[in-house]
Amino acid sequence: MVNTKGIYFFTGTGGVLWGIEEPHDKPYFYCSAPFFYETIRDIMGSIRNRGKPIERYGSEREAEGMTEYEKPIVDITLVEETISEHLGDGAIEITPLQGGNLSRVFSFIHEGQGYVIKFSDLEGAYQSEIYVSNLLSSQGIPFPRCIGHGKTGNLEYSILEKIEGRNLADFSAEEQRRRLPELIRILTRLNHIDLRGAHGYGWIGASGDGAFPTWKDYWESVYAEDQTGSFWENWYALFHTSCLEKEVFDEIYSRLTAYSHYNDSHRYFIHGDFHQWNILSDGSRITGILDCNCAYGDFLVDLAILDRHMDGHNVVQTYQDHQAEAGFVIPDFNERLKGAYYFKGLDGLRFYAKMGWTDAYAYTRNFLLGLDKS
Repeated sequence: MVNTKGIYFFTGTGGVLWGIEEPHDKPYFYCSAPFFYETIRDIMGSIRNRGKPIERYGSEREAEGMTEYEKPIVDITLVEETISEHLGDGAIEITPLQGGNLSRVFSFIHEGQGYVIKFSDLEGAYQSEIYVSNLLSSQGIPFPRCIGHGKTGNLEYSILEKIEGRNLADFSAEEQRRRLPELIRILTRLNHIDLRGAHGYGWIGASGDGAFPTWKDYWESVYAEDQTGSFWENWYALFHTSCLEKEVFDEIYSRLTAYSHYNDSHRYFIHGDFHQWNILSDGSRITGILDCNCAYGDFLVDLAILDRHMDGHNVVQTYQDHQAEAGFVIPDFNERLKGAYYFKGLDGLRFYAKMGWTDAYAYTRNFLLGLDKS
């Protein structure tokens, strides 16, 4: 976590979490790359009005070029018709929800049950989500269950059960600390679900298989120079146009190469974005786990993410205590965790560099460079 002039930054796979600290509350926003910039630009304007500027590297005009997608416009009549097709008439309190960088999202109630419906004009937008939703919810993980999906016109849609609760990030630090043991138990169950014969590593496709034959193939593809057509197209230019230091990147990449073989043979379910903003609580217990960047690989990747987002909460020791009490033995724990830190940390470095967030970059850089000294 980085505090730069009252602004907190957190990184996850392909995204960033950040919030504005207020005297009495802390509103936070989640923005998934590459569709985040309009949200950030709007919030930056309000920050400037409060006299809290963000330190940036490069011009705002350069960042505006990163906006590549606009969500579809969805008429409320279409929402009603789609709901009726799956659940019958009688939906009430149909309400558009904020957020959802890829989708138009609405909540509604039908026969006393809360639901969420999402629309996207991206082909296959919810295929992996549908698979993962059913995989997790059917095995007792508190993840929204998909109860309907399909296509109407050029729009794909998905209907999920709504899980009640507030983001864990909205609770005080002490309340978050009290939820940590329960959170660790849920994470352990999540990471050890039955994969039901799925194959491969890395991103999970609609069939349930991973996109790559090995873990090494996966992480090498993430940092390959050629990323044509993706958010990271021409990302090597950052070595010349941003604060991204080639020698630092190469050093951490070499450490990832050295440690990744400890992660290679471990293939489990990875949430990929496991932190307070994707966790719901009613104040007394964890009620739900939300959006994920799911992959197959070493489950310690999720621990690395949670530890960096809940810095100061003794996450790793709490995790190890739980594993010991449950009788789980994790071979090469320290080496695998370092491999996970390096894998996730490199993504953070280049993302912060691309956004011009020099303080966040420096914090992550120093943490990663100091790892082999610990």
